[in-house]
This record gives sequence, structure tokens and C-alpha cells, in this order.
Amino acid sequence: MDMKNNPEDRRLGKSMAKWGALGAVVAIPVPFIGPILGAAAGAGYAYYKGKKGRPVV
Repeated sequence: MDMKNNPEDRRLGKSMAKWGALGAVVAIPVPFIGPILGAAAGAGYAYYKGKKGRPVV
């Protein structure tokens, strides 16, 4: 299967984008974290949630 057309990776990418945006919005009023680290934290959470239980290749 071609890696570009893997539906699981597409779902994971969409989830990471959604949670990253939410993390950035939530972190805007927090001066020490900021939106960039909030977005990274949100995307990291989505990645962890998406990859949990699947073997790492």
C-alpha cells in the first residue's frame, strides 16, 4: 500500500490538526505557554491518542 494514501495516517493528520488548533486557542491567554507550544501539545496529544495500541513500524 502506498504510504501517501493510507487512510489511518489521514485520520491521524486531521486529528493532529484539530487538536493542535484547539491547543493554540486555549494557550493564547496563557502568557508563559503561548499558542505555538499549545499547538504542539495538542498535536502531541492527538499523535499519542492515535498511535496508542498500534505497533510502531
